[in-house]
Amino acid sequence: MSTSPVQQYLQHLHDKYARMEDGVVATYIPELGRANPHQFGIAIATVDGQVYEVGDSHAPFTIQSISKPLVYGLALEVAGLRQVLARVGVEPSGEAFNSISLDPRTGRPLNPMINAGAIATTSLVPGDSPLARRQRLLQLFSEFAGHDLDLDEAVYLSERETGHRNRAIAHLLRNSSILTGDPEEPLDLYFQQCSVAVSARDLAVMAATLANGGVNPLTQRRVLQPHNTGRVLSVMTSCGMYDYAGEWIYNVGMPAKSGVAGGLLAVLPGQIGVGIFSPPLDPKGNSVRGIRVCTDLSHDFGLHLFNTPRVVTPALKAVQTGAEVRSKRLRHRHEIDLLRRHGQTIRIYQLRGRLIFASLEPVLRSVLQQSTQATHVVLDLARVADLDRASCRLLLDLIAQLGRQGIRTHLTGAGDKTTLHDYVAERLDAEGWRRLSEPSELTEALESCENDVLKRHVSAPVHLGEVPLAEQELCRGLTPGELYDLGCRLTPVELPAGIAVLSAGSPADDMYFLTHGEVGIFLQTNESNEQLISRLGPGMGFGEVALVDREPRSATVRSLVPIRALRLAFSDFDQLADAGLGHLQAKLFANLASVLAGRLRSANAEIRSLR
Repeated sequence: MSTSPVQQYLQHLHDKYARMEDGVVATYIPELGRANPHQFGIAIATVDGQVYEVGDSHAPFTIQSISKPLVYGLALEVAGLRQVLARVGVEPSGEAFNSISLDPRTGRPLNPMINAGAIATTSLVPGDSPLARRQRLLQLFSEFAGHDLDLDEAVYLSERETGHRNRAIAHLLRNSSILTGDPEEPLDLYFQQCSVAVSARDLAVMAATLANGGVNPLTQRRVLQPHNTGRVLSVMTSCGMYDYAGEWIYNVGMPAKSGVAGGLLAVLPGQIGVGIFSPPLDPKGNSVRGIRVCTDLSHDFGLHLFNTPRVVTPALKAVQTGAEVRSKRLRHRHEIDLLRRHGQTIRIYQLRGRLIFASLEPVLRSVLQQSTQATHVVLDLARVADLDRASCRLLLDLIAQLGRQGIRTHLTGAGDKTTLHDYVAERLDAEGWRRLSEPSELTEALESCENDVLKRHVSAPVHLGEVPLAEQELCRGLTPGELYDLGCRLTPVELPAGIAVLSAGSPADDMYFLTHGEVGIFLQTNESNEQLISRLGPGMGFGEVALVDREPRSATVRSLVPIRALRLAFSDFDQLADAGLGHLQAKLFANLASVLAGRLRSANAEIRSLR
């Protein structure tokens, strides 16, 4: 099975930090002290439901303070903004998670991410009994994760037995009338919400739900309304990492929330969610490995909130195959038939816009999913306006992965992509640089792919040398006698590269059978420029269309390399009937009609593919 460059990168991160010995496991809740400090899982979920994960991504642990923004969102949904703001503010405290940060006048907690604010928020969970409120919380977390979750009873009991500071906070809130009734009941519910068992994968999906405007990308069920999702992310941005929040948003740039069991949840709105599990914590109560991983992710993939667009334009403009679109090389009929049958193994991906992680990741996924049917892949960057270093890394990792699968890959339209070339110059060897740089144009890459496919499937080799008159496409079906009669009227021509054999606007008085080399057909685009529209190789004719109408030449035919050809003057062609060779003239006309019909069908197929 193909391994995505994203998956490879996560494995690289996991390998990089798995042996870290920094940090200590939380012990102030005794049951958390039993955690294995070597467990380490990473997961990323995209807003369209793709999940990448490595390590202990399914290992269970308790959600702890990561529950706070989720429950805050529920409170906003059920109680409304005014009532929530009456209980808890939104100002950063700049202090630790268990600080007693209350407004000195009202007793209101400064924000819902510290324990005091979270207890106040939890008191707003609806239900007509403690059990009903517990079930409502479990329902919320399950909807965020996309599957049923439950409590870790051992951790819950351990928290309840040792949570004396939180108990004191709850009574202070009751004293200020932030809590009403018995403060032990919302406090106990708070202990339960912190004890819900999750995994790094669950956290990634929860984060992706927030990134997706409150809709779970796996189940497509709405968990929070968009306006409340935005409020949750705002509070996470300013308060989610406690007294590390400022440095976090400056360096990493993703709204995030950590938990003392070793979990870390991070969100890049509109793009991805990140979930990490690693129990050892730093002095501020954040997962050491989690912070390192998020920092690398942000820097390597350009995931900083204020450096990436909120609206991501899909990068994939079109996917075509070699059976639908062809190079500018005009082919013989049998070659066209072979490409029609086997050209689907050539896959062309046209990319566009600005390439960043979120826009490129679905493209990587699509290419790898379809790679089992491909022998050649062309990634065309001609319509790409800009790409960052993260995209360069992913593109080149994709090419390497396809190469390991035996798939030949071309990266075209990259000539003016300075960032890509700078990245390649730094990271790839000389062979890799040549592979990227040649060929640089889509039609050249397609021609190369077509030649490979034809070599695999054609019974006779594709003509690269001299093609005699008998094998010319316009001479199909001619008898030896007819070939002799025609040959008597042909003049050998040998020309160097760069010569205009036929010029646009000149009189139409002859045609050519190309026996060796290659010519290009050019159209004038303005006074000083012309565009190559097709290439012809040995065995093909040019100038022959004018046999029909004798109008002046509509295009210029120029030798691209030294050529040899056989020239037939139209005056000699016209005399064939007078010489009793009308059957030869008719066969030449019939072959011409067949060739032009084939070219028209190919042109129609390309036009259809452009739709």
